[in-house]
Amino acid sequence: MRAIRPYEPTDLDALYDICLRTGATGQDATGLLDDPTLFGEIFAAPYGVLEPGHALILDGGDGRAVGYVLGVLDTGAFEAQCALHWWPAARARHPLTAAGQPLDDLLTALIHQPHPADAAMLEHYPSHLHIDLLPEAQGQGWGRRMMEALLTLLDADGSPGVHWGVNHDNHDALGFYRHLGATELGHDSMTHYFGWTFASEEATPEGAGNWRRA
Repeated sequence: MRAIRPYEPTDLDALYDICLRTGATGQDATGLLDDPTLFGEIFAAPYGVLEPGHALILDGGDGRAVGYVLGVLDTGAFEAQCALHWWPAARARHPLTAAGQPLDDLLTALIHQPHPADAAMLEHYPSHLHIDLLPEAQGQGWGRRMMEALLTLLDADGSPGVHWGVNHDNHDALGFYRHLGATELGHDSMTHYFGWTFASEEATPEGAGNWRRA
């Protein structure tokens, strides 16, 4: 039976796999890359390695991860940890050379020059998250339950607010977050941003913990 559980170090390979298989605006990006680890190096693995206490796994019932939601309590602190403990080794694994596939080159450039989070956004939404589910786990309510589980955890650990980004072309995800009632924080050329704030005095909606829409 599927269940949400804490991340374990043995899930690391699954983080890479799920991130790749959902990397093309929610679809499988396997055929788009020469190096299949690139998505995971940026958007999944460092979260499990550096902040496992805010990483949750959707277990398929046999110990196999079929989804994840990965969060950080303090984005600025997490970026500093990545600079010290993640990016140097990742850059050694992925040198800046022409890879042949344009997407490989784009992602490799992000490893060598990560984009810092927007300071104005962090003022009210210092936490952030990533969530991905394999197709076999989608459309069954697990996305909402995983969001609720991580929001509850971040709230309990003192976060005032959390943000996340969605590619403009990922229409299913955009619809999901709008249906969820997340606040739309704006967008750039590729990404639409959403957020939640937390307030312990608010009533708890659907068992999600003490969180509310901003």
